[in-house]
Amino acid sequence: MSGNSATEARRPLDGIRVVDLTRVLSGPFCTMLLGDMGAEVIKIESDRGDPIREQGTVRDGFSWYFAAFNRNKQSVALDLYSAEGKAVLERLIASADVLVENFRPGILAKMGFGPERLAAINPRLVSCNINGYGSVGPYVDRPAFDFIAQAMSGLMSVNGPADQEPMRSGQPITDLIAGLYGAFGIVNALRARDLNGAGQHVESAMVNGSISMMAFLASEYFATGRLPERTGNDHPLVAPYGLYKALDGEVAVAPSNDVILRRFLTTIGLEELMAGPHYDTNEKRFALRHQLNALINERMRSVSQAEWIARLNSAGVPCGRVQNLAEVFADPQVVAQEMAIDVEQPGHGTIRMVGFPVKLDKTPCAVTRAAPELGQHTREILASSGYSDAEIAALAAQGVIVCAP
Repeated sequence: MSGNSATEARRPLDGIRVVDLTRVLSGPFCTMLLGDMGAEVIKIESDRGDPIREQGTVRDGFSWYFAAFNRNKQSVALDLYSAEGKAVLERLIASADVLVENFRPGILAKMGFGPERLAAINPRLVSCNINGYGSVGPYVDRPAFDFIAQAMSGLMSVNGPADQEPMRSGQPITDLIAGLYGAFGIVNALRARDLNGAGQHVESAMVNGSISMMAFLASEYFATGRLPERTGNDHPLVAPYGLYKALDGEVAVAPSNDVILRRFLTTIGLEELMAGPHYDTNEKRFALRHQLNALINERMRSVSQAEWIARLNSAGVPCGRVQNLAEVFADPQVVAQEMAIDVEQPGHGTIRMVGFPVKLDKTPCAVTRAAPELGQHTREILASSGYSDAEIAALAAQGVIVCAP
């Protein structure tokens, strides 16, 4: 299997069994992270499978979108509406360390697996619900989607130029934030179980997670009561900062304090500006940022993008160019970091996907399983949970389970 190979040392979540009731993105991203760290992830699907099995580009009969977020998992196809299917799920929960689901709050309880029932089945269980708005408050029953969470969390209100409508982030960022926080909460709950002996419930909401990412924008609002303005590629607190025009393209420059700003202006030959009466403080520069940006653009437009990037980085000024994904994955730094990996998908060829952003030198993340076919591991998982061949055959004949050939 391509990607970082596992070492002799046990990986951080080896021995942790995760029952995964999630679908689409936020939950599968959460459980993928756990699987990358060594957890055994059992993905429970209906007989139709996770909807993203049929979304995105399908090559050689397999969705690359599904493959990217469901590596390191095993698939059990199970009818959770039947009493027999619920009995199978109960047995799996009894043997699990973690249960993850991204139904709306209360749906799992309606299925017969509320907090009290889960505690009775497995008092050491760490359960996690990933949702839109949280489980308390007037919006609990609202359906959630990334675009709506971006709007409701304030994220869109600060994105885009001042004279245009609010803009969403191109990637489904609130789903990914919620999944990331879900994995973080689960790992913390497992550590707490080591210390205290009992499991607990973890909740991660798309809107809450995105609000937590508002950073200094929220701090400034709390401190001043003023709403942050949309500033496009300009910084809302610091000037100059943003995209500047070189001879053959734009350069992103981030001189976030006076020390770096002095390096920047010196490198482009405008060091005298910081000594003059108009630009000697950030407050003055911020008030006159449009004029200042014009001066910087005029000075930079006669030299190539590559030359400026080389000069500025040598001077200790953070800078770079805006890259599309083709350029990103060809970038020698990205290649060196193995941020694109090739995974052999049995029967479907090689699938390229994003690699591991977290690097552990002794127990690295690894892909040990390609994304599963629907029901690929039903028979294997049920057998390991004590079901006999005859019982498995009976459940399959009743349509309670689907076993892939």
